[in-house]
Amino acid sequence: MQERSSVGELAETLRTELNRYSYGEKLPSSRALVERYRVSPVTVTRALAVLAGEGLVVTRPGAGAFRAEPRRRTPEPGDTSWQELFLSAESASASGEPIPRTVDASGVLATLAAPPPGVIEFNGGYLHPALQPERAMAAALARAGRRPGAWGRPPMEGLAELRAWFAREIGGPAGPVGASEVLITAGGQSALTTALRALAPPGAAVLVESPTYPGMLAVARASGLRPVPVPADADGVRTELLAAAFRATGARVFVCQPLFQNPTGAVLAPHRRSEVLRAAREAGAFVVEDDFARVLVHDDAGTLPPPLAAEDPDGVVVHLRSLTKITSPSLRVGALAARGPVLSRLRAIQVVDSFFVPRPLQEAALELVGAPAWPRHLRTVRAELRARRDAMAAAVRRELPELALTHVPSGGYHLWLRLPEGTDEDVLATAGLRAGVAVATGAPYFAAEPPAPHLRLSFAGVAGATEIAEGVRRLRTACDEAIGR
Repeated sequence: MQERSSVGELAETLRTELNRYSYGEKLPSSRALVERYRVSPVTVTRALAVLAGEGLVVTRPGAGAFRAEPRRRTPEPGDTSWQELFLSAESASASGEPIPRTVDASGVLATLAAPPPGVIEFNGGYLHPALQPERAMAAALARAGRRPGAWGRPPMEGLAELRAWFAREIGGPAGPVGASEVLITAGGQSALTTALRALAPPGAAVLVESPTYPGMLAVARASGLRPVPVPADADGVRTELLAAAFRATGARVFVCQPLFQNPTGAVLAPHRRSEVLRAAREAGAFVVEDDFARVLVHDDAGTLPPPLAAEDPDGVVVHLRSLTKITSPSLRVGALAARGPVLSRLRAIQVVDSFFVPRPLQEAALELVGAPAWPRHLRTVRAELRARRDAMAAAVRRELPELALTHVPSGGYHLWLRLPEGTDEDVLATAGLRAGVAVATGAPYFAAEPPAPHLRLSFAGVAGATEIAEGVRRLRTACDEAIGR
């Protein structure tokens, strides 16, 4: 052809000839194109650049130009509007009351989601990586993988040795809880889900402490249950109101955290322990005891009260325990302990839901808790949690005097703060993110309308006292923006 100076003309010519080449096939060299079309090298380079910009060719320095793979067209979105009606439809309980089908995981996501880079994590629910026994877990997993039969099918109830270990942890070496009364679960949340599904039919009322763990509220509502709040104070749940709630609602389940409750950090007072069990017995109800924080005790706590399950010969208490909080979010191994016919129902629900906990994970848990590194890890965490708690409490009292800190717990991993009346929790949390600190708002911890605005600050997911001080300083900035001095 005659020499053309137009880049556009050459690009159009090459565009029409691309069909002669397979996808990924190399085009003629720039020199060949110059000779064939009698144009300058600059024109060839610019024409290829035009095609590359259109996604028709790919140029590779030193290799040449190639016909590009076709772009995948984004399919037209289908019409999913029909799902709105389906998902919003309510079913009816045995009494005819509607059962909502929505699932609100916002309170759980607030503690599971990692904050953006550079944001200090005061909203977490797990130990900082520096506090996790990573080497011990890696060694335990390696040893577990070499155990004979480690990759085979485990017993549905869990490995006998692991069940026996949990039984000793719950009831003591010679306590009332036997290995045959323990089921191994995939962490505490799974155990809680199994317990609620086994004990309460859809539409039933379930009594809960107020405030309480948002993950439990989410599980209850997702199972079609109606959480009914029972107020708690510094000594735990108010048992006179608990007995009244059993009578008023006909509930047959009460979920509680008697030790270092989440979020208040309260410990159920000695005189109320027997009252909780008595109220449940009189109502013919179960007590689901979530003992998540026993392994998160601080080294200044003194002697801990035994679990309610250890004082219950009549099968009133269904006990939950987990290794996850004290180790790693990914070591999801826990236990349910129960006595009587309910154990068969718990087992059936768990088998239907998940068959069993993977055997390598159970074997690794056994290796971990039986290793010399395990008691050392527990001592380290107890000391470190106490140091972080003291650092956060001191920083809050110094920098944020308008936030009421009425109780400093001797276990767990968080502080519960009451905000000034009229404070918008969400506005404060958003201001915190702008300032570089993530906090958990209080509203998700209440089954009904909160009596006041709150924040929960976690000291487990931070690197140490220096990061705590910086996080509280950033929270000061957020409070100045959202609340004012």
